[in-house]
Amino acid sequence: MVRFLYFRKPGNGGFIVRPFGALFFGRLGDLIGRKHTFLLTLVIMGGSTFAIGLIPNFDSIGYAAPILVLILRLLQGLALGGEYGGAATYVAEHAPEHKRGYYTSWIQTTATLGLFVSLGVILLTRHSLDADAAKSIAKFNDWGWRIPFVVSIFLVGLSIYIRLKMKESPLFTELKASGKTSVNPIKESFGHKTNLKMVLLALFGATMGQGVVWYTGQFYAQSFIENVCKIDFDQSRTILIWAILFGTPFFVLFGSWSDKVGRKWIMLSGMFLAICTYHFLFNGLLQILQV
Repeated sequence: MVRFLYFRKPGNGGFIVRPFGALFFGRLGDLIGRKHTFLLTLVIMGGSTFAIGLIPNFDSIGYAAPILVLILRLLQGLALGGEYGGAATYVAEHAPEHKRGYYTSWIQTTATLGLFVSLGVILLTRHSLDADAAKSIAKFNDWGWRIPFVVSIFLVGLSIYIRLKMKESPLFTELKASGKTSVNPIKESFGHKTNLKMVLLALFGATMGQGVVWYTGQFYAQSFIENVCKIDFDQSRTILIWAILFGTPFFVLFGSWSDKVGRKWIMLSGMFLAICTYHFLFNGLLQILQV
């Protein structure tokens, strides 16, 4: 069971359904408000994460175990699809117009810092279950991997409490009071030529390229270090932790800068830099390790 989780085969399903989550919860946010949609995505994401830690192992329930993991990963993907877009919308609608880039840049830091914390928790848990390092790792592979999933429920509870205290987006409140909220958000987005053009521009011209850059730097890098460079688990996590600590402040820096010089050229520069450097960085790292 733990091997199934480590290979992350169920994770592919989470990525596949994420766009559907964005559409579904985006529509819901336009109909009932950002706050309540934001709360719903958190409950689904947090509940699914907690439940993964409670799934019986393969020896107990057979193939039902990986099937349950897949179902929960699908729910996580749906929730995350709505969570990120909902967070960006909520923050942007609260932010002053001249500081919108700065405010929303903090959203991206939470994703990266979340990865940082998760890597740290995994390393800490792997080495704290027994005084003997080898036995501790063996216990982690057997049952200790459940601990981060189960403990996450406390953070979920705290987040739910905070979100219950949050106020609705002022822009949505204003639209609702004036009766101008969308009746059919998806139809209005994809059914009108002008709106569809903006949707496609945002998808293919902005977010898709940035998604490739981000996931290559954050997740493919981890796979590359472990599977291609053959660096062991602990060392690869340590490398990523330091890389994340170094890179995270730049989200806020460039977000703030975008308020002064505009978003377009910062996004284009970042993607162009990735095109020019990614191949050489990964190839260079591999050659150094082979020397």
